[in-house]
Amino acid sequence: MGNKTTIPSATRLTKWLVSGPPLLFLLLLVAAPGMITVLASFRYPGEFGGLAPLVAADPQTLQGVTLETYRFFFSDFIYAEVFVKSLFMALATTLICLLMAYPLALLIAHSPKKSRNLMVLLVVLPFTSNFLIGIYAWMIILGPQSALSQMLNGMLHLFGIAPVHLLFSPFAVLVALVYAHLPFMVLPLYTNLEKHDPALLDAAQDLGANAWQRFWRVTFPLSQPGIFAGSALVFIPVLGMFAIPELLGGTGDMLVGNLIKEQFLGTRDWPFGSTLSILLTVAVLLIVWLAVRLGGRGGRYA
Repeated sequence: MGNKTTIPSATRLTKWLVSGPPLLFLLLLVAAPGMITVLASFRYPGEFGGLAPLVAADPQTLQGVTLETYRFFFSDFIYAEVFVKSLFMALATTLICLLMAYPLALLIAHSPKKSRNLMVLLVVLPFTSNFLIGIYAWMIILGPQSALSQMLNGMLHLFGIAPVHLLFSPFAVLVALVYAHLPFMVLPLYTNLEKHDPALLDAAQDLGANAWQRFWRVTFPLSQPGIFAGSALVFIPVLGMFAIPELLGGTGDMLVGNLIKEQFLGTRDWPFGSTLSILLTVAVLLIVWLAVRLGGRGGRYA
């Protein structure tokens, strides 16, 4: 009897020791800040920034709890326009990363085993340097005095087209976003593709399928989990990105991440910044839910 009661107790203790630290980490660094952000979105801004006190000494001072920030967001179309622009930029970045990463991941997966590790290392090599160094490098590459800009404008001049400015434009923002997030698309795709059974392709070939049919009927359906995983790893960070648009974008290239940063650090309107953060989180959750539903429908073919 003693052994029967001791073993479950030891099992429960082991479960708490294993799951307790991650659970505490999520509660303190994810759930608690999220709750603070939600509560802050229903507050009034302070007179000098931050949050107004719940109980103010002056009765004329705005205080307490309010829905004013949410009402203000939905009353001005410009904020919805920034959200839509950020959504399209994230979609464009995800699509370009997918088109560039899929052939590369397929090449790595079909390469000899002794060279795969080296090729994967080359994919993650940009992570060994600081993120901002790569962004400043693109500022040099796309600058008006760079060889790329001069060559492009020289070709446009031959056709009588006015010169273009690559830097501080949506093109520069998109290029840098793809550069920064391409490895996040390559790695999930490679992890998925290398697990495919070659016998399935051989069987399809024996049944008369050509290379194109083998790809669309066998390889692509089996790689859909990797596609959805890579798309999520690219789309979600891009949707909240603010550093790249801040450095490479122009005055009209503000995304929702820049808007949130400006509310907290610029105008110091913490309630409205919290509202934007909550709405962005809700939008991301809805998109992830939709992607999971679509992935579940497509996953049955795998």
